[in-house]
Amino acid sequence: MNFYDFAYCLAGGVASPIWLIKAAARRKVFSALRDRMGHLAPRDRAKPAVLIHAVSLGEINATRELVQRLRAGAGRPLHFVISSTTETGMARGKELYGGDPDITVVRFPLDFSGAVRRFLDALEPSVVVLMELEIWPNFLVQCATRQLPVLLINGRVTTASFARYKLIRPLTRRMFRRVARICAQDPIYVQRFVELGADPKVVRVTGTMKFDTAQVAPPPGTAPLAAAVGLTPGSEPIWVCGSTGPGEEAIVLDHYKSLLTQFPNLRLVIVPRKPERFDEVAGIIAEAGFACLRRSKRETAGSARPVILGDTMGELRCWFAMADVVFVGRTLVDQGPRQHGSDMIEPAALAKAVIVGPFTGNFAQPMARFVYANAIRVIEKPPQLGPAVAALLSDRAQAESLGSRARKVVLDEQGATDRHVSAILDFLK
Repeated sequence: MNFYDFAYCLAGGVASPIWLIKAAARRKVFSALRDRMGHLAPRDRAKPAVLIHAVSLGEINATRELVQRLRAGAGRPLHFVISSTTETGMARGKELYGGDPDITVVRFPLDFSGAVRRFLDALEPSVVVLMELEIWPNFLVQCATRQLPVLLINGRVTTASFARYKLIRPLTRRMFRRVARICAQDPIYVQRFVELGADPKVVRVTGTMKFDTAQVAPPPGTAPLAAAVGLTPGSEPIWVCGSTGPGEEAIVLDHYKSLLTQFPNLRLVIVPRKPERFDEVAGIIAEAGFACLRRSKRETAGSARPVILGDTMGELRCWFAMADVVFVGRTLVDQGPRQHGSDMIEPAALAKAVIVGPFTGNFAQPMARFVYANAIRVIEKPPQLGPAVAALLSDRAQAESLGSRARKVVLDEQGATDRHVSAILDFLK
């Protein structure tokens, strides 16, 4: 055990009264100790491997284009290891890559030296790619011991993270000095990385990959999905609330009641961010007095115009594609700094009129571009949501203009993935 191992054990012991008492926390801890200790079967070493660590759902989605372009540009066969830490990230990774023999989807190890050592021994990557700000001291120490290059791509340091990391700057300096290349989303993040101890020579601006994964063409499953749940895009106004978080669904439903007096044929679709909340949100819809049609069950209480609950995975783009107005969740109710904002780029790429609340810190760089181009509606308080939706539904020309500007921002900002591919291939060679 080294200093970091001891610190982790001490922190776990101090917190044990909490996670031993709380069933959800206890399950999470025991699950991590079972699945994230680096016990993996050795991979076939016939091909060099690129390890890409993406924390959760959004980052996993961003790996798809990265993997495709690395394959095209490498000039030789590669094996890819995609790691994640969240349940949604793992599920999406298996959905994207489960049938590909040259891609292994695994859980990223807990940052105990033994777990990291077993993890790297089993996988033997030739280069490690970490997305955004997922750095851990023991992991970087073990990579340095193996002379294994580590790149941080799509890098960002939020204001909250920057304040925390400054308190432990001696530690962050040692960590960042072990990173061979830092590709940051914008100049502000470059400055923050350097202030936290990164070598200025290895930090550069490359933009955000979030724009590159967005597709401007409606997904082919849109029409079948609409038919399956009884929606008729173009014949009735549709309001889609995607990636919502706790507290937001009740606000949405309250405004929906008021909007129906002005737009009696308005349809509402709610797609919660986390699958484990599907049943909870179904109950919230019923408590608000609406019939609920669940996409997974295709059942309703008999109402001709039920609220539709998108309780399946992988169909959010289809819901966005049929919308007249989109509200992007986890932006109106403060879910905590790590949950500030969901992806507004996807509906923007589809040229939709998009509304967000004030909590968008996780998408600060894209939001800056959208706001500068007057391509998104930002509301500050929950009471403003209904009026913002009503204004866009009442003025279709305004809504279409807003959507067109949003799509233009997405197209203008694309290209970061190619810059990241170039950096990774430099170290892979």
